[in-house]
Amino acid sequence: MAATPRPDTGGQRVNPIPISLALEEIITTGVRQRLPNPASARFGTMLAGVRTLDGRQEIVACGTVSAKTLAGAHGGDKPFIAKVYPEAASSFELVAMGEDTEAARLQIGGSCRAAGLPILDTGPRTHL
Repeated sequence: MAATPRPDTGGQRVNPIPISLALEEIITTGVRQRLPNPASARFGTMLAGVRTLDGRQEIVACGTVSAKTLAGAHGGDKPFIAKVYPEAASSFELVAMGEDTEAARLQIGGSCRAAGLPILDTGPRTHL
């Protein structure tokens, strides 16, 4: 059985930045294009940071999204990692999106934490 590749965050922490309306539009549009039911997407926490790798500036964005499946059922929050390249006409790259498994959530959450963008509370879940 092949190992699941780890989402690449470049191994470098980012400098956190506020998410402007323009950046939010790029991220949400890019993520929606990868969903089976884009119109139903609801975005949760999103954090972003900027860094330079190999002389190229990139914005790393981590967040969560939930959307309906093709069958119409509403899925749970799925974490994602994306990159936006401001010097390349703000091109968008979806690095990884978690499935409905705890392992996928923890893997993407860990990659985001390593980059300095902790979107998920990976501790025990409690319901009030």
